[in-house]
Amino acid sequence: MRTHRRAVAALSAPAISATRDAYRSVPSDVVRVAALVEISGAAAALARTIVKLHHLDPDLIAPHVKDTTDLYAVLGRGRWLPTMTRHVPAPAADPDLVAELAAVAPVPARRSTRLTAVRSAGQLPLFAPAVGEG
Repeated sequence: MRTHRRAVAALSAPAISATRDAYRSVPSDVVRVAALVEISGAAAALARTIVKLHHLDPDLIAPHVKDTTDLYAVLGRGRWLPTMTRHVPAPAADPDLVAELAAVAPVPARRSTRLTAVRSAGQLPLFAPAVGEG
């Protein structure tokens, strides 16, 4: 389990670094908070989607995260509390984790049987399509 927790930390390190950069570089508190909400909202939506589509048990995920309160709040089975403010340390750089990540077997992709994408009115796509590739 220790290896999995280190692998999770290594996978999340670039996103945490980018989030910390946004936190430090944006002068306006309003824009800073809005950007952080967008980042966390997108990440939480992706996590909930994976849990729902693959029917994952949150209790199996819990040993791999630092704070299970965050896990259940992100997955919609808990709630954020006013006391949930804390320092987020800079991720540690560990070059040995690259070998460990390569050893983790990838999860096979599920084939979608849905032929058309259904989107709510006014909902923007999570990722914009690439333009000018070819």
